[in-house]
This record gives sequence, structure tokens and C-alpha cells, in this order.
Amino acid sequence: MWRKPPGGGTPPLPLVSFMNLRLLSASLIAGFTTMAHLFFGGADVVSPLLESPLPLQLRLTIFAVWHLTSLTLGLSALVLFISSIPRYASSARQLVLFISILWLGFAAIFAMTALTQQPASEWLFKLQQWTVLLPVGILGLWGYKKMPTIQRK
Repeated sequence: MWRKPPGGGTPPLPLVSFMNLRLLSASLIAGFTTMAHLFFGGADVVSPLLESPLPLQLRLTIFAVWHLTSLTLGLSALVLFISSIPRYASSARQLVLFISILWLGFAAIFAMTALTQQPASEWLFKLQQWTVLLPVGILGLWGYKKMPTIQRK
């Protein structure tokens, strides 16, 4: 519960009422995606990969790429969250645009890979990662349009 400030007036609103809710939503989905990648991807993808008969250099390269992806997802979620706070919005505007395009590109890669490499009746379900990547990109672009621009003199 909010208390009235000294001298009367209206109580301050919670920070979330001023935040860019589109970017906040994108950051929450991105954070969930990062956690799913780390916990489920490790068990479903990385462990079987490391135990596969593929050449060692190939296994380790793919393992490193998996970690690069983890870092990209996590930092994207963090930047989208920070960018949703009005104090940082104008200085983070171009970074939000970059991250949004990046996530849309990731979604397109997964969707096109599934579409071209699977039977038509199964493509939606074999590589469903695009279903969480796409909303982050769309929400990010939508939030970007609501962000203040830096006024140059």
C-alpha cells in the first residue's frame, strides 16, 4: 500500500505502471526461453550430442555454439528488461531494435529449417522453438515503436 507523500498529493504509482509493458513482456518470454534452453536443452540436446559418435571437433564446436546461444538469449532478456524502464529507454532504443530483429531472424531460421527438412504435416512440432522466438521479436519491435527517441540539438 502506498503512503501519501509529505504535504499531501497523490501517492506514487508502482514502477511497472510506467514501464514499457511490451518490452517487459518480451523480456519475460526471453527469460523463460533462456531457462528452457539451459535446462531442457542441456538434457535433450547437449548430453546426447556429447555422447554421439560424431568427431570430437564437431561435437565441441556445436557445444560451444550452444553456450553462445545461451549467452545471447540471456543477455537479450536482460537488455529488454532494462530497456523497459523509462530511465534507460531512449539510450537503449537501437539495441532493442537489433535484439528484436535478431530474435525474428532466429524464429525464421527455425521455421524454415523445420519446414524444409520435415514432412509437411509435422513441421510445426519438430522444431517448435520459433513459437517463443517470434513473440519476443514482435513484442520487441512493438515496444521499440513506443520508446522515446534521443533529442539531438
